[in-house]
Formats: sequence, C-alpha cells, structure tokens
Amino acid sequence: MKSHKLLREVDTQETIRCLSQGAEAIISLDKNQIVKFRVPKSYRIKEIDDKLRNRRTKSEAKIMQKLNGIIPVPEIKTVIEKENKIIMENIEGKKLSDNLEKLDYKKISKLIAENITKMHDKGIVHGDLTTSNMILKNDKVYIIDFGLGFHSEKIEDKAVDLHLLKQALEAKHYTIAKECFEIILKNYKAEDSEKIIKRINTIEKRGRYRH
Repeated sequence: MKSHKLLREVDTQETIRCLSQGAEAIISLDKNQIVKFRVPKSYRIKEIDDKLRNRRTKSEAKIMQKLNGIIPVPEIKTVIEKENKIIMENIEGKKLSDNLEKLDYKKISKLIAENITKMHDKGIVHGDLTTSNMILKNDKVYIIDFGLGFHSEKIEDKAVDLHLLKQALEAKHYTIAKECFEIILKNYKAEDSEKIIKRINTIEKRGRYRH
C-alpha cells in the first residue's frame, strides 16, 4: 500500500509544475493547463480574506471570458470558486519580456496597440500591462494575467494602463522602448483616444513633480 501511495505522489509531482509564485497567486502547469491559485493572506481576517480572494477570482475569470474572441487571451477551462482557482489554456509561445528585441517589434507594437484598443473599448483596464504578460503565438499577441484587471470607462484609468506599459518598456526594453511606444500610441484608436493619450502627459508630469 505504501509503495502505491508513493507512486501516486511522484506522478502528481511530475504532472504539476510551479511556474511562478507571486504575492497574490501561485501559477502552476498541470497536464498542459495553467492553474492559477489565489493564496490566502494570514494578516487578513479569514472570512474577509476568503470573500476578497473569491471575488477577485470570479472577477478575473469574467474579464477573460468577456475578452475571449475579442482579443487573444487564454481560454478559461474551469473556475473552482471554493478553492479560488482558475484553470485555463496554456499559451505556448514566446514571452515578449524575453524576446521582443529579437522579433519584429514594430509589427508586434502595432498588434499590442490593437489589443489595448479593443480591451479599453470594452471598458476593461488590465492594470499590469507589461511584456511579461504578453505572449506571441501564431502572429498573435496574447494578453495574460488579468489579476489586477477591472472595469472602467474613466480616461484616467485607461491612461494609467498605457503609462504603466511605457514604464515597463523603458525598464525592460530601453533600446527600443521609445520607438515601440510611439507605434503603440499611433495605432491606439480607442474611443476618446486623444483625451487618453493627452492624460498620459499629465500623469507623467504629476510623477516628476512628486519626485
């Protein structure tokens, strides 16, 4: 009996592989599917923590389901609400954070802009637009990890989304950041895009003033 139990444990370890562990969630690969588990926070009252994690899990899944078919995002397979888990498609491609400079970054920047346009026009703000959350597969840029995503029609929120992307490009891809972001802004055609782009300048000035 013990040997059979040991074999089952080994099989489980082989099929489930931890990909990343952040402050909010653990991302694992299980039988070629991504499992996102929102971890409990010991500093919060358990009842409040459970409700908060459950709400965020459901919200993230709904956002991704809403965007499915509008922009490339992983397909949601299952949401296990009681366990605060989302099981989704594993996008096997090139993570842009590691490969952008080696690829056709001008074309990719245009694709990123088109994705953000459609996302913002659906009233969804990603909240963490970095190239770490973008994967190139079959000439499509998949947007992943909507853990900080939320619904908003505010000019400010959409401008902050783009501002964070600009900062991420400058930090990770400084040799091509300026060119990439210029292409993104040129091809960003969301409703109120002129106001949103103008607000980016205000946000930047605000940041410089604080420093």
